[in-house]
Amino acid sequence: MAVKTLDAVLRYFGKPVYVYHEIVHNTWVVDYFRQRGACFVDSIDHVPVGSRLMFSAHGVSPNVRLQALERNIKTIDATCPLVNSVHRAVIRYAAKGYSIILIGHRGHDEVNGTMNEAPESIQVVENEQEIANLSFQPDEKLVYLTQTTLSVEETAKMIKLLRQRFPTIAGHTDANICYATQNRQNAVRQLSVGVDVVLVVGSRTSSNSRRLAELAESLGICSYLVDGPNDIVLELLRGNETILITAGASAPEQIVQDCVQILQNQFQATVEEKTTCIESLAFQLPKELAEIESVSDLF
Repeated sequence: MAVKTLDAVLRYFGKPVYVYHEIVHNTWVVDYFRQRGACFVDSIDHVPVGSRLMFSAHGVSPNVRLQALERNIKTIDATCPLVNSVHRAVIRYAAKGYSIILIGHRGHDEVNGTMNEAPESIQVVENEQEIANLSFQPDEKLVYLTQTTLSVEETAKMIKLLRQRFPTIAGHTDANICYATQNRQNAVRQLSVGVDVVLVVGSRTSSNSRRLAELAESLGICSYLVDGPNDIVLELLRGNETILITAGASAPEQIVQDCVQILQNQFQATVEEKTTCIESLAFQLPKELAEIESVSDLF
């Protein structure tokens, strides 16, 4: 949705279009849009007064929205609806007096935006040791929420530990991890039997891509995280391996197919496609673009 939104904005309004942070964490996508006139910024100060600004899929803090309003900047919000749901939960629980434990990675764009909805009410924890170090009053109302692109298994362990330490803590059993992240992790688990190498197509800035590579390693399988075909070190392959190829949620399909093609060209690899689930959920374009009827399906 975010990628299609930026494509539509550039075609409809022309360049330049400013984007707060990378539209998605994928080098190919960011470079493609930069060549078309998108300007990716990390501060509202870098956006001229009266310009057009898109919020990336990872969401932004309320302060960023306020600054944009004060500078008369026209905004288009491409925040992932699943991220928005976490923001709304933060606002709702903070208003009810809860202390919020956010399971996630400090410094990640999504976590930064989520935390700033109620910074006085949130603590971020990244691992089990940090959970063990938490200290709350016995009568304190607690709730846990999570970043949407985490490892399903690792998050489940952390939630279990939270419930053991704080039996009355509120939260959802399945946390807030998005369906695209869960489906890809499940596919790696299901299809990794008998596999020698897992090739994950995705950028190192992509949290969900890194989790896929880490999952493969935890299963005892050699894994490589590559941005695209040029990053595949062919010398590391013998040519007789069984390779499982997967991709992060924001990796363009064409780049995935280019990686398949280079293995076919180099090793005469045979290709077998397997489906573990069918994703039918589709998010609508932001309301600011509702009047645009045609959006090209580039990715």
